[in-house]
Amino acid sequence: MAFSLPEPGAFGGEASAYTRVVPELPDILTYVAALDRKVVGQELLRIEIASPFVLRTVEPTLDRFEAVRVVRASHLGKRIVLSFEGDLYLLIHLMIAGRLHWRPLTKSGGRRRPTRAELARFEFADGCLCLTEAGTKRRASLHALAGGSSLREYDRGGLDVLAADEAAFVERLSSERHTLKRALTDPRLVSGIGNAYSDEILHRACLSPFKLTTALTPDEASALFEAVRSVLLEWIERLRLESGDGFPEKVTPFRPEMAVHGRFGQPCPRCAAPVQRIVYASNESNYCARCQNAGRLLADRALSRLLKQDWPRTLDELEQRREARRNRDR
Repeated sequence: MAFSLPEPGAFGGEASAYTRVVPELPDILTYVAALDRKVVGQELLRIEIASPFVLRTVEPTLDRFEAVRVVRASHLGKRIVLSFEGDLYLLIHLMIAGRLHWRPLTKSGGRRRPTRAELARFEFADGCLCLTEAGTKRRASLHALAGGSSLREYDRGGLDVLAADEAAFVERLSSERHTLKRALTDPRLVSGIGNAYSDEILHRACLSPFKLTTALTPDEASALFEAVRSVLLEWIERLRLESGDGFPEKVTPFRPEMAVHGRFGQPCPRCAAPVQRIVYASNESNYCARCQNAGRLLADRALSRLLKQDWPRTLDELEQRREARRNRDR
């Protein structure tokens, strides 16, 4: 029995369950810059928790943060940190669907009514920082912490790739035997990179997501390091210009300027071959078979098992089969 090959888009577009990702380093740094403008130096007047699931700690209590000044906005990997006087910290993890919004006061100076998606709000003299989460699953979290040692417990230990040199990056990457995709997205190894930007980085470096870290040549490792820095710095600057002096409201991993992420079936900007996608568990990899894998298709675990001998091995074979099917359907 022969099976039909899926056409591009068969798994859905941006709304696919496989394509939702946690905001990554460029998005997080854009939030941090906006928070630095909006709340650093201000006293937090009030905290309101709308969802009992968002607050994951019991000590210190939230009333200890009220009437206390914010002294710094920063991040730990993909977590956002608000530091307060008195060695107090609020740690916010947006997870997949969490977002931050800045709501100005009403014209009368009063408080706005909370929206259905609102999990928590942090009120300041001239506005309100709101934590929201789309959907029904409550994964976003807020931790209230006292003392720098408590904060450091949430540091996964990943390398800050924008501060590290090439030697430190290569040493960290080769410390464990993983695929490049897994290594780049492992917060214990590298900080702040997830599904979206790992796709872009590997495409920029012309490396397969399934290539093993221990199999990298010195030239490939150097190319990967340069790709990590160039892709992240480019997108940090893009998002900074996009948000300007305002608060970022369009935080999404799907950008039309991206080379491969979220562009399954569309032409690769380098060689025009159709972008491919492999899905595994709740994650995916988007890649160009021609630029990153010498024209060979990577095996999607589910489809390759289903199609067996009908699974194409190369881009040319894939196109031949699709052309044959189109001819049969005429």
